[in-house]
Amino acid sequence: MKLLIKNGDVIDPLLNTIRKQDILAENGLIVALGELLEAEDAQMVDASGLMVAPGLIDMHVHFRDPGQTYKEDIVSGSYAAARGGFTTVTCMPNTKPTIDTPEMIAYVYDRAKEGSGVRVLPIGALSFGEKGEALTDAAALKAAGAVALSDDGIPVMNANLMRDGLICASREGMVILSHCEDAEMVKNYAVNEGRVSRQLGIPGRPAIAEEIMVMRDAMLAEETDTAVHICHISTGKAVDIVRRYKKKGVRITCETCPQYYTLTQEEILRQGTMARVNPPLRTSNDVDAILAAVKDGTIDCIVTDHAPHSAEEKARPLEQAPSGMVGLETSLGITLTRLYHTGELSMPEIIAKMTVNPARILGLDKGTINLGSDADLTIFDPNEEWVVDAAQFASKGHNTPFNGAKLRGRVKYTIVGGTIVYQDGGDET
Repeated sequence: MKLLIKNGDVIDPLLNTIRKQDILAENGLIVALGELLEAEDAQMVDASGLMVAPGLIDMHVHFRDPGQTYKEDIVSGSYAAARGGFTTVTCMPNTKPTIDTPEMIAYVYDRAKEGSGVRVLPIGALSFGEKGEALTDAAALKAAGAVALSDDGIPVMNANLMRDGLICASREGMVILSHCEDAEMVKNYAVNEGRVSRQLGIPGRPAIAEEIMVMRDAMLAEETDTAVHICHISTGKAVDIVRRYKKKGVRITCETCPQYYTLTQEEILRQGTMARVNPPLRTSNDVDAILAAVKDGTIDCIVTDHAPHSAEEKARPLEQAPSGMVGLETSLGITLTRLYHTGELSMPEIIAKMTVNPARILGLDKGTINLGSDADLTIFDPNEEWVVDAAQFASKGHNTPFNGAKLRGRVKYTIVGGTIVYQDGGDET
């Protein structure tokens, strides 16, 4: 099967360039790049006025499958990913049961075959049952297809277990994705500790609970000379720690999500549980610091932390509702609106944080547009304005504080292995 993409502005996140170029894909691979390409019997996509990027990669999603498929499942999550322009996603293991054995890794791959065609890659749990007591078998999980290890959703409080885990993961060429919070300090509190928590008269999650654990894991990565990746970083001091340790040559990377450079804790007063996420929305100073870290490269990746919940769950009182928001179908639009159209980052810089950077951290041969590479591509209109309507999401979860927001930048095609898996205005294929 051949696919010819004509007249698009092709983004190269490695060379930091955008240039008019045609792309020919055949049998799942890119076989030609250039101008005025032609191919008989090829399906043709006219990308005039559109940008063509390497397929977006989200290295942090929750698909709730198995165990909580009323919230989301691998199939529905894959369709949400396709609508958002993501060709590869990696799903966290905090399911019921936990993804902590080779058999559970196989389950994810099997279920993904029923989905949209987006590549769904499993992350294995660092500890059995995410209990923080005994390490899983990193070698067996990798052999089964796990792309990383994490107990995301539950902090690894035992420093010795984390240290041993870093060493074991490193031996297998894997990275640990670390959820950094001191569990005793945050408990299940709903909001950031600060003005809003005091106004509501409820306990909050202090920023230092995140910062202490970021510092611990940075020190462990330095001491063991291993790689650690900090999940959903949200405070100014936390990014300062990462910045400092990167300058020392420590193998530490980090990610953030659109809500952390877009929204503040004040959103809780306006939207209640829809704005309850973990880590919580922070202060305006933290938002400014996250934005600065995205710009200077301290923050390597933009992810969604896609966390669907049912309407009934989010309708509970603030302190009883679960934390999390969906993000796959809004991430690119929010990011272009907040970072590109404001002049904060160039288009290649943004795309690097959503393609080649996560691929590099996970050891995936993806994130670029080159001869012989997988024909995983995202085509989008950077200027099209649209209004978020959560009721139209492909995700089972409609829990987003961005419902009703006007965004600028919309996905038009998502292509995996040379096959169109999503086309705006048409049905998924």
